[in-house]
Amino acid sequence: MALDNDTPLNSLGFAKAPADTRVVVAMSGGVDSSVVAAYLAEQGYDVVGVTLQLYDHGAALAKKGACCAGVDIHDARRVAEDVGFPHYVLDYENIFRDAVIDEFADSYLAGATPVPCIRCNERVKFKDLLETARDLEADCMATGHYIQRKTGPNGPELHCAADSNRDQSYFLFSTTAEQLEYLRFPLGHLPSKEATRELATKYGLQVADKPDSQDICFVPDGNYASVIEKLRPGAAEPGEIVHADGRTLGRHDGVIHYTIGQRRGLGIGGLADPLYVVRLDVDARQVIVGPKEMLSTRSVPLREINWLGDEPLMSRPEWHVAVRVRSTRPVRAAILRPISETEAEVELLTPEEGVSPGQACVFYEQDGTRVLGGGWIWRGA
Repeated sequence: MALDNDTPLNSLGFAKAPADTRVVVAMSGGVDSSVVAAYLAEQGYDVVGVTLQLYDHGAALAKKGACCAGVDIHDARRVAEDVGFPHYVLDYENIFRDAVIDEFADSYLAGATPVPCIRCNERVKFKDLLETARDLEADCMATGHYIQRKTGPNGPELHCAADSNRDQSYFLFSTTAEQLEYLRFPLGHLPSKEATRELATKYGLQVADKPDSQDICFVPDGNYASVIEKLRPGAAEPGEIVHADGRTLGRHDGVIHYTIGQRRGLGIGGLADPLYVVRLDVDARQVIVGPKEMLSTRSVPLREINWLGDEPLMSRPEWHVAVRVRSTRPVRAAILRPISETEAEVELLTPEEGVSPGQACVFYEQDGTRVLGGGWIWRGA
């Protein structure tokens, strides 16, 4: 659609007045998305707040210290009332369970270390909620994620947040080019979380001092194993702890209690050298341990790749990129070798420890901030 040259683009990139631009804000009840909503409302946009009920907050209430969905929904609704824009709560429990929780349980039981927050963005927030935003005739959807959307010569690009300590690019690698056209991330340019809280105070938001949620929303106490046992009764079957050289070193109470790279809590003391979990054999119910060097790898097999580069992934035999193989790890230089449009092999130029199936490997341009996509680490190769 051609733009009227006499109409300047507003801050969201549309050639019309903010009042004529409807934006759906995905509101979690936290300070980040609340600030986004208040900020856009202050600019005069037609803001509609939407909060998703993703899991049974009645069950979460029973857990001490849980950041339950009921409180979050209440906080989001109160912000909407105080600032003065409509707010809707959508029941996505069934969608969330089918698209996120069930796969989390199955993946964990298969010995992987899943990242459900990525699947939630991919399959719920940026899929079903995004379609709801379109149904509400919104021009775009805004979220409180710390990531930047910049306009490049070939369209919108995904870039890391200005504040590297808050950057959420690892969790948003699966955002497609089509979704990126519709999404906006107003907080990505801010220098710090403190700047966000200052804005919350400026707008008089009662969530200005609300603490950040630390855990996966449906695992509010951080105890993955207890959630898996509830979802998949009988999953915590005991078995053997086996050294990589074949020796049986002890017993365990269920593979689901262990993750790749784990050292503490193995219950096999008295050995001269420290041992780490290097592999989980779910079928044999074995936790395989070995020396730290066994965790080190250069080769990372990927599938379900989402590519955000300007040229097709298969247009080159290899791409020199930077990658992150865990959300808490720094980026490392690597060579990305495509196998198909959705599969590839990544060669790390320096070995990385604890590369685990179920985690994501996210691609970045070398010496830059642009996110080029990523893929899911799996067993094959």
